[in-house]
Amino acid sequence: MFKVHLSPRPRRPGSSGVSAATTPDDFYRPTLPVVLAVALTGVFAFLQVYSVQSILPELQRDLNASVVQIGNAVGMTVLAVAVISPFIGMLSDAWGRKWLVVASVFALAVPTALMTQVQTVQGLLILRFLQGLAVPGVSVVVIAYIGEEFRGTAMVRIMTGYVAGTVLGGFLGRFLMGHFAEFMEWRTAFGVMAALNLAGAWLVWRGLPASRHFVANTRMSSSLATLGQLLRNPALRVACALGFTILFSLVGLFTFVNLHLAADPYRFGPGDLANIFSVYLLGVLVTPLSGSVISRIGARRTVLLTVAVSMLGVLGSLAPSAWGIVAALAVAACGMFIAQSSTMSFIAHRITHGRSLASGLYYTAYYCGGFMGAGVCGIAYALGGWPGTVAALVATQAVGWLLAWRFMPGPVARPVPPSG
Repeated sequence: MFKVHLSPRPRRPGSSGVSAATTPDDFYRPTLPVVLAVALTGVFAFLQVYSVQSILPELQRDLNASVVQIGNAVGMTVLAVAVISPFIGMLSDAWGRKWLVVASVFALAVPTALMTQVQTVQGLLILRFLQGLAVPGVSVVVIAYIGEEFRGTAMVRIMTGYVAGTVLGGFLGRFLMGHFAEFMEWRTAFGVMAALNLAGAWLVWRGLPASRHFVANTRMSSSLATLGQLLRNPALRVACALGFTILFSLVGLFTFVNLHLAADPYRFGPGDLANIFSVYLLGVLVTPLSGSVISRIGARRTVLLTVAVSMLGVLGSLAPSAWGIVAALAVAACGMFIAQSSTMSFIAHRITHGRSLASGLYYTAYYCGGFMGAGVCGIAYALGGWPGTVAALVATQAVGWLLAWRFMPGPVARPVPPSG
């Protein structure tokens, strides 16, 4: 296992964070070990979040659940993330970054291990909610960590690497659970997944560089004042609204396409459904490459382009052939992943104070979108099948595109020096 070795930052007496004397050399550089370390936090944070999607038909049958109930096996996790994210942001701003990230990866293993004993859909939903409570300790804190420890194009590269890690973690969770369920009982598979998160906590502890620029803020009044400022920030508000539509679409699409493909005429089994999520690997490849695009054309234009591409992919999933559906899912997923990376980079650039709390607010909106996506698309699927689900998804994405077009600011113009 790698361990990051970087030359220590020169410390000034009494210095505990960024000051006017900070130079570019004080910040971490996006070396391969650093990129891998940050990406690993995303992998292990999201290994469990969507893992049930590839075995939803089995869970629905074995636990005697309705379509809406089994959709909430995903929705309860993202709801928990939405509820706890702002509080994790405050906690991190007061007590630090790395220790909270490591503890959260470890905590994910506990409810996952308890799923080996679940007997009812209600018990499954409770444990899935508990899993979600641990996720913001990574997802919220890492955005603040990246904003503090990297600058310029290095920050964009690290952010896209982290998002690629979350994409890989989302893929591996679904892929491994689906294939484990082919040769072992799904309860046993959850035990294996719990062991993976324990190993992940150790890897993150060993590899993630320590914070150099974190400055503790333990004053609640200050946190509340920062909260008020952030809620009035138009850039953060539009990012939150856009994030809502992104995860609404992602959860709705990749939850109910499993039920669509498990039914006639496709009759996909757990392993087949797990293989569908190989389209996530395209996201792992495409998202890091998108960093140069975001830097060149800006977050707003990137969002407008990629949301439009994703809408085309969602519409393409109405294709009658299984291969056509898979190709459409790949297009839709790549668009969503890059839109998410663009939005996160937009926040990291625009928000310079209360970063962790801003991340918490963003993730509250983002995961509320995921919860609503599971619920609304579950109703749409029950009433109108897959075409009804596609209609709900495209309508939501159209709203996101319009919000970005109308309210998302473009790059800050640089002053032109006077001539003559």
